[in-house]
Amino acid sequence: MNYTSYIIPFILSFLIVVLFTPLVRRLAVKNDILDNPETDPERKIQKIPVPLLGGLAIFIGFAVVLLYYTFFTDQMLGGYMLQKHIIGILAAGALLMIGGYLDDKYRLKPHLQLIWPVFAGLVVIAVGIGIPYISSPFGGTLQLDTIRLEVFRIGGTPYSITLWADLIAFVWLMVMVYTTKFLDGLDGLVPGVGTIGAVVIFALSLTSDVAQPETALLSIIFAGALTGFLVYSFHPARIFLGEGGSTFIGFVLGVLAIISGAKIATALLIMGVPLLDLAWVILRRVFKEKHSPFWGDKKHLHFRLLDIGLSHRQAVIFLYIVTGAFGATSLFLSTKGKLISLIVLVIAMVILGLSLVIVYKRKSRMAS
Repeated sequence: MNYTSYIIPFILSFLIVVLFTPLVRRLAVKNDILDNPETDPERKIQKIPVPLLGGLAIFIGFAVVLLYYTFFTDQMLGGYMLQKHIIGILAAGALLMIGGYLDDKYRLKPHLQLIWPVFAGLVVIAVGIGIPYISSPFGGTLQLDTIRLEVFRIGGTPYSITLWADLIAFVWLMVMVYTTKFLDGLDGLVPGVGTIGAVVIFALSLTSDVAQPETALLSIIFAGALTGFLVYSFHPARIFLGEGGSTFIGFVLGVLAIISGAKIATALLIMGVPLLDLAWVILRRVFKEKHSPFWGDKKHLHFRLLDIGLSHRQAVIFLYIVTGAFGATSLFLSTKGKLISLIVLVIAMVILGLSLVIVYKRKSRMAS
């Protein structure tokens, strides 16, 4: 496939999501599955109730196009991608949609929310999606697939556990799920960041050192689905992702990072800002405020940007630019160069975070 041949799958998933999102929105309204600011006025920044379940439209568009290219063309299977991988990704996504619906409808407690990402992670690991090695920035690789245990066979296809590869992959997927879940605080932020991430992995998959057209196809289908949802979710949003959508985006990005050749450093650069924000939020909630890391608040980076005077759209676009800039650098850097970029990103985030706190406190003093 050449670059132009990827336009069609992008457009197909884009159009399906554009068509299905209004239907999902009506479903949410009909069943009173709404994000109502009156339920949590301290955290909610919208003024009126907004329908949830938006992730369902993304999943439908992604799944339909992915299934078409898997079973009706010869462009998806082959190379690294196997039929069981596709089935596993979609089965995991379906679990996240079920869990997301239940949470959006019944407001599940944090430990019940966790069940669905855990099951989703176990499903993709069961179908053989793991991290076989980690590249060292100083040369060489650390092999993680030396201990393999076959659990069962279906139709002659083995299903095995690869101890370290699977364990690290599982932890990685949980981190990515909760990164996008916690990031989902501004209209269009998570779908936009997800789109940028998918496009970067698409471009990376077509480079000569990776050369995975199947992964590129998977990434561009996902990018099209997310872009279709942005039509409705950019500020002012007419529908929110909901629990299923916010977890599904991080999950798929995590899977794409694994199957594009364990490009974890690339994904860290793409998601560096929200990952560092996630780490800071958890540390602050646990060690400083002495409460559960799952209790929400308005102290995330994206809310701080609003506090210092940026508009909703300006804050989102600023985070798009940062994500795109660091994601793009990953296309041209070696593993060592990516490590240096990650260090730069950490330093930049510390400076940005301190600056936002200082400006916010100064504005608060002036206002009082």
